[in-house]
This record gives sequence, structure tokens and C-alpha cells, in this order.
Amino acid sequence: MGLIGKRKNKKYNYQPRYFDNNGEGSPFEIKHKFDEYRVTVGSDKGLKVKFVKALNDFKYNQNREANRRILIIIGVLLLVFLFIIDFDLSIFKKK
Repeated sequence: MGLIGKRKNKKYNYQPRYFDNNGEGSPFEIKHKFDEYRVTVGSDKGLKVKFVKALNDFKYNQNREANRRILIIIGVLLLVFLFIIDFDLSIFKKK
């Protein structure tokens, strides 16, 4: 193997039978169906940039009911977490 060199990969000219291109992309490209509607999908490296984009997406989202549902789920999960760690809520009461 080392004396002859590496073997070249075979190249095929495969065209899918039932693919209608219409000038839009490749049939082999894997893309999520909601990527074009999201702002947070991308190749941003920083955690701060991702957080700011997610916050802006949450703020300026047209679907208010989805935002309300997310806040309710976060609140319930927070209360369950506080119950699991046996957090005492009486510290918030006045004496």
C-alpha cells in the first residue's frame, strides 16, 4: 500500500430519477424544514451572540401564545426544581 500510493475514489454521475430541480438547491442537501423561519440557526460561534439572537427571536415573535406557553413551562419546571431541592419559600414572607 505504501509503495503504490493511495487509491482514488470512483466518481459517479448520478442524477436522481424523480428530482425536479427548478433551480432550487441540491437533492442531497439535508435541511430542517423550519430553518428558513428561524433567526437562531446559523454558524455563530459565541455564546453571547446565540443568546442575544434567541432573546430577540423570543421578543419579536408574532405568535404570542407560544411565548406564553414557554413561560408557563419554564415556571412549572422551576417550581418542580425548587421542590426537589427542598427550597424553603418562607424566606420571602415578612415577619
